[in-house]
Amino acid sequence: MSATSAPKLPGSMGNSLNFLKRILLPLIILSVAHLAASQETQHKSQPHGLEHLLPQLSHRGNHQLELQKEESRAEYRIIIAWILCFIAASVSSAGGVGGGSLYLPILNLVAGLDLKSSTSHSAFMVTAGSLSNVLYNIFFASPGPGGKTLINYEICLLSEPCMLLGVSIGVVCNIMFPEWLITALFAAFLASSTYKTCSAGFKFWRLETEEVRRGEAFRLERGGNEVDEKGMEEPFLGGGEGGGLRVPWKDLVVLLMIWLCFFVLHVLLGDKAGKGVVNIKPCGVAYWLITLSQVPFAIVFTAYILYDKKKKRLQPQSQQDIDGKDIAAETRMEALPMFVFPSAALFTGVLGGLFGIGGGLLINPVLLQIGIPPQITAATTTFIVLFSASMSMVQYVILGMKGIGRASIYAAVSFVASALGLAIIEKAIQKSGRVSIIVFMVSMVMVLSTVSITCFGAIDVWRQYTTGSYMGFKPPC
Repeated sequence: MSATSAPKLPGSMGNSLNFLKRILLPLIILSVAHLAASQETQHKSQPHGLEHLLPQLSHRGNHQLELQKEESRAEYRIIIAWILCFIAASVSSAGGVGGGSLYLPILNLVAGLDLKSSTSHSAFMVTAGSLSNVLYNIFFASPGPGGKTLINYEICLLSEPCMLLGVSIGVVCNIMFPEWLITALFAAFLASSTYKTCSAGFKFWRLETEEVRRGEAFRLERGGNEVDEKGMEEPFLGGGEGGGLRVPWKDLVVLLMIWLCFFVLHVLLGDKAGKGVVNIKPCGVAYWLITLSQVPFAIVFTAYILYDKKKKRLQPQSQQDIDGKDIAAETRMEALPMFVFPSAALFTGVLGGLFGIGGGLLINPVLLQIGIPPQITAATTTFIVLFSASMSMVQYVILGMKGIGRASIYAAVSFVASALGLAIIEKAIQKSGRVSIIVFMVSMVMVLSTVSITCFGAIDVWRQYTTGSYMGFKPPC
């Protein structure tokens, strides 16, 4: 054996070394090379990732700014809606109407509420405004002739049952009639009522002007030294000094019973989707029995009120309770047929349910056309609206209305604005001696309501037409 010859390894070890040289070593080299190449690629692409990160951060910042701007716009819209609702409540309260036809467009278009929320919020606002108006007329307003309150509870008693029944009938007609027909009927009726109300306002204005001239002539005849205040009184201006607060508690109890009976029936029936306290199948036997039971309720209550009124007419009344202009007002009312107020209330209730607005905007011009003095008409209409609007409000609450806190804020705005508007209009009447201002305020509300609700309805009709929706008559269920 030579010194340079290497020792031979065993066969298995030689095979292992050959395996490492031929298979594993190239794999290790390729893995290292791939790792280096990937690190170099990652290092090269890192500046490119930063270029994408900066636009993303900028986009997020712009999105946050847009959200903040949208929240600011929403706050401004709410503030503007409060201001407009305050003005609408003041004007409506002065005219003795609920104002729901003015609240709906404001809440929907300005405040951004959907139509369902706008309707429920409007019920809160009308209730609060009517309550403020009624409390003011009872406790703070100047009393009418003989120290009586301006609210005519007899008209309220005769009107309330048939009006609530008419609303139920009108709601069924609202479901059945197409939108275009409802809009056309509403525009035609309210335009006609606006014209007649304006005519009545000018008539009252002429009567007041003649009365002022007669008073001025009477003062000149007496030498201008003495002023006969009675000669300066306007024919429809209540000016008697107080005989204390007179609240007919019996009439209030009857009105509350009427309210409770119809309220229970409405809660059992639920809303249009059949949602109520008790699960009653819409258009089932129980549904129609409850619906039709409103007819005998209205007939029984109205018959009782008419009988009680007839009995009171037969009783002698002391001369100190009725005198002066109160005799003229009572004579005009007594000369009317006994069924005129229930019939008028049923008619206005049907129209109110059909058009989806409160009855105040409809019954007010009807009472003016009958011949009821404007101040009594405004106070009495508000008292009637309080019962119908409160029924809708409580029903919304029981059926799970959302946003009660927000609706309460709008209601508080309406409450304050109604009292303020009524105080301002009373001061204006006392200063000018013209109660025709009330009639012109009603006319203004009716004009605004005609424009707003008609435009609202026209938009819905156009949307139905463009989307190809069915525009014919529908079944009641």
